Formats: sequence, structure tokens, C-alpha cells
Amino acid sequence: MGLIELEKVIIVEGKSDKKKIEGVIKEPIEIICTNGTISISKLDELIEHLFNKDVYILVDSDDAGEKLRKQFKREFPEAEHIYVDKMYREVATAPEQHLATVLLSANIDVYTEFLT
Repeated sequence: MGLIELEKVIIVEGKSDKKKIEGVIKEPIEIICTNGTISISKLDELIEHLFNKDVYILVDSDDAGEKLRKQFKREFPEAEHIYVDKMYREVATAPEQHLATVLLSANIDVYTEFLT
């Protein structure tokens, strides 16, 4: 049985962000952690891996997240950027309901129980 190639990819900063999003999304999406920063060589690998995929950037609303977001805007201008409200600051601490709403607005299927 071959591997299924996922068409959508969400890039997040950390493992806690990944875990939080995995609990909210309903469709199979690859979630890649940058662990806060990303080197040029890692970025080059990502560019190759992400070719012809729908790429979403979901990082924290803080200085480190904004720096990472700017880097991705340069390297992946076609990526869609998803923002958590600044009052939550971090993806991992944002309520599931808020995450589900912002993910759904990017046409990512989420569990409906988080939309009430």
C-alpha cells in the first residue's frame, strides 16, 4: 500500500501548536513544525517538498512568529497566511473555537463541535 500524498500543508512553530491543530481539523493535512526558526537549508528542502501543494502559515502573534511569517512571505508568496487573534498571542493557547473559525475561513475542514 503506497503513501497518500497530502495536498494541503500547514506550517506551525512548535509541537504544541501542531497538537492543538490536529485536534481541530477534520481533513488529512500535513502539519510541519519549524521549531521557532528555520535555516536556509531547511527552507530549501521545504520549498522542494511543498511544490504544487496548498501551503498555509499559522504562527504565533509575537515577534518570533512575525519574523517567521515575513520569511515565509518572501520564500512562499503563494502561501495563505492564517492569523490567530492578537489577544491569544499563541496558536497553542488559542481556544479551539477560535482556531476552528480561522481554519474554516481558509477552507480547511474542521470538526463542527468547535464552531458553536
